[in-house]
Formats: sequence, C-alpha cells, structure tokens
Amino acid sequence: MQSSKFSIDKVRAQFPALNFKNKQQVFPIYFDGPGGTQMVQGCIDRMLEYIETGMANLHGTFSTSIKTDALLEEAKEAVGDLLNCPAEEVAFGQNMTSLAFQVSHSLRPLLKKGDEILVTQLDHRANVDPWIHLAKETGATVKWIPVDKERLVLDLSNLDALINEKTKVVGIGLSSNLTGTVSDAKRIFKAAKMVNAITIADAVHAVPHFLVDKQELGSDILFCSAYKFFGPHLGIAAIKKDLFEQLEIPKLKPAPNEIPYKLETGTQNHEAIAGLCGAIGFIEDLGSGENRRERLKSGMEAIEAHEEKLMNSLQTFLKSIPEIKLYRAPEDITKTPTFAFRTNGIHSREATKFFAEKFNLCIADGHFYASTMAEVFPVMETGGWIRIGFAPYNTLEEIEIFKKALKELLQRKT
Repeated sequence: MQSSKFSIDKVRAQFPALNFKNKQQVFPIYFDGPGGTQMVQGCIDRMLEYIETGMANLHGTFSTSIKTDALLEEAKEAVGDLLNCPAEEVAFGQNMTSLAFQVSHSLRPLLKKGDEILVTQLDHRANVDPWIHLAKETGATVKWIPVDKERLVLDLSNLDALINEKTKVVGIGLSSNLTGTVSDAKRIFKAAKMVNAITIADAVHAVPHFLVDKQELGSDILFCSAYKFFGPHLGIAAIKKDLFEQLEIPKLKPAPNEIPYKLETGTQNHEAIAGLCGAIGFIEDLGSGENRRERLKSGMEAIEAHEEKLMNSLQTFLKSIPEIKLYRAPEDITKTPTFAFRTNGIHSREATKFFAEKFNLCIADGHFYASTMAEVFPVMETGGWIRIGFAPYNTLEEIEIFKKALKELLQRKT
C-alpha cells in the first residue's frame, strides 16, 4: 500500500527544476531519470548551508573543519542505512566509474593468470570495463553471462559452468539502465560465494527505484551514484570490511591508510556530500518507522507504488502501437520504470529532437553505455534506442503529453 505521506503535488514542489520555464515559457518534462534525476530542494539546501556557513578541509581544530569531519560521518551513516551496511564500509569518490577503476587496480594482487572474471551482456560498461582491464593486467580470462534475446533477462541456464573454481570476480548489475530488467543477482552471488569469488554489484540504476540490501544480496562491493537519486554528482562505494582492508589502494604517503578513507584519495567534494544527506533525507521523509532504515524502506515502497502506476500506463500504450519495437522483459520479470524502444523508419535522434523541440520532453537516445546490448541487438544504424525513465516526480498527465507527442511523430511519417 502506498504511504499516505506520498503526495505527488508535495513531491513535485520539492524539485525547483520542475517549475523552471524555458525561453518559450514551457515547463520541461523530465523523462531522463536513468541518465540523472533532478535535484531535490533538501539536497540544494544542505549544499548551500555547507557553503554559506564556511567550508574547510578535514581534521582541524577549528569549527568549520570539525563541521566537515562530522558531515562525512553523517553521510556515511546515512548511506549505511540506505544500503544496509556499516558506515565504515562506505567511501565517496568522483563517480561510480572512477571508483570502479580504483577498485579494479586494487584487486590486482588477488588475481593471477588463469583466473576467471564473470561479467554480463546486460550491464552498463562501468560494471564491465574495469573488470576487463583487471583481466588484462593479471592474465585472467573474461567470461560473459549472455542476455536472453527473447526475454531481455540474463540467461542463467549455464550458470553452473560459468562459475567454477577458477572464478575470482563476478560483476552484476542489479537493474539494467536500458531495459529496466532487475537481475537475479542474489542467486548469482550465492553461486559465486560457493567458490569464494568476489561479488560486485552495480546498484546505480537500482537505488533510485527499490530498497537495496547489500548484506542480503551477498555483495562484497557495491557501487551507486547520488545524482541518480535526487542528489549531486557523487560516486559511492560500499566494500565489505575484510576485503576493504586487504585492498592496496594507490594513495599519497601521508594519507590515511585505514578504511574507508584510504579509497577517498585527495580532498573530497564536501558540498556534494552535504547534498547527499539531503537527498537521502527526501526518501526518508516519504516513509515512516522507528529508525532511518525503516523509514527509507517505507519511503522506497511509496516511490515504487507511484512509479508502478506510471510504468503500467506507458507500457500498455507502447505495446499497443505496431510501429514501436519495445525492448521489455515479460510480465513475470521485475522491472524498473525504464523503457527502451525504437520507432520504425525514424532515427532515434530525430525522434528525441522532435520530442524536445515540439513538446519540451527530455527524452534520451543512444546506447546509454549498455553498448554490449547494442551489439547483441544491432541498433546503432538508426541511432540506438529511445529511452524513457521515470522518477517519483513524474505524473500520469505528463505521460499523456508523451502519448500525444508520439502519435504526432508517427503521423508525420505516414
């Protein structure tokens, strides 16, 4: 049941960008959530508060430095509650991709020639290329979990052969940023743990849409990005303590060598970390419960309930149009409100340009760095996919505007 605290009008009022008109005095409609959501007011307020009341670097005796130290601890505690992991396992960085390459470099001593690394065809390349790079550096072999081209899910029929005693690293995306497919990472990680492999979860597209539980997943390493859930551009890594302590991370000699700080090379983006606290606070305020984890769970359930209504409306519409090729898993597969499709005879860039110029719809096109999928389904000759993704501030009324826009686009080509 959707929380009574969720009001779409109250949610939308917390996002200043939704009330900003363009030169034509038309309000934008943001359907580009998978590429990055708009920033919630609570995030902006926390960033400004940190900036306006004095900024400083860490570990000083004066007030602004003490404030910054406390801020980082506050943020790590908040992320720990969001992901269900200890705060000491949480580190911040430039973005998920940069953090993944840092971790990849640090895993080198744990692998050798003949070891195997498992990745998937469904994933964003940020959860593929760092591990391919690791394989090149160590002589390990890369193996792939294929995508089922009919069902748009990972094909796990050969999982017992793909994961074996040679498997040392397994990287899985929790949810596809292209199709929205939620993968059975828990099953895959369970098999990986049977052979003591390191399990890596890309939760960038998952965290905005459902509650992630790092411990329940069996994930040793988990990445996500604050700008995908109403916050600033900031990468987050959560690494299991015993593994984290083993990692030999390149750093400056005087820099801390204890976790999680040894991964946070150089001065961090403190104002963004302040904003992260505000973004997590937005989700928490949508829910109820005795503690922050309970409130975050309740808040995410409210978001899911709202997004499910949006998802059902658009899915039914797209499936009803013969000219649309929808890349969507079957009804029995859990999915986020993320839709990839193509229009017969219309280049994807031409379509998104029409949506933007005529209706002020923010809709993206391309391969979205899920480029392996663009090889499995050769789509780039016509510009790749058109992608629509929802956030909790989107409405059914906005979807009706898109429906009108798509019909008008298709009519122009007849």
